[in-house]
Amino acid sequence: MNKGFAVNSSVSSKTKKSVSSNEPQGRLISWSPWPPANFQTRYPAFPFVLTILIIVIGQWYLSLLR
Repeated sequence: MNKGFAVNSSVSSKTKKSVSSNEPQGRLISWSPWPPANFQTRYPAFPFVLTILIIVIGQWYLSLLR
């Protein structure tokens, strides 16, 4: 007995559409929930931006100490 709004039972749960993509699937680190494996291809400037951000925050912090 089907529950819910679905009336058509012709869609089988055994048939799955496989999506083939050139992007890597999964995670860069297997036990980590972040970042996804395609992170480096989606955000190639991330290491550069993070480095600049750390330098700017570091300079701001050092100027507060003076």
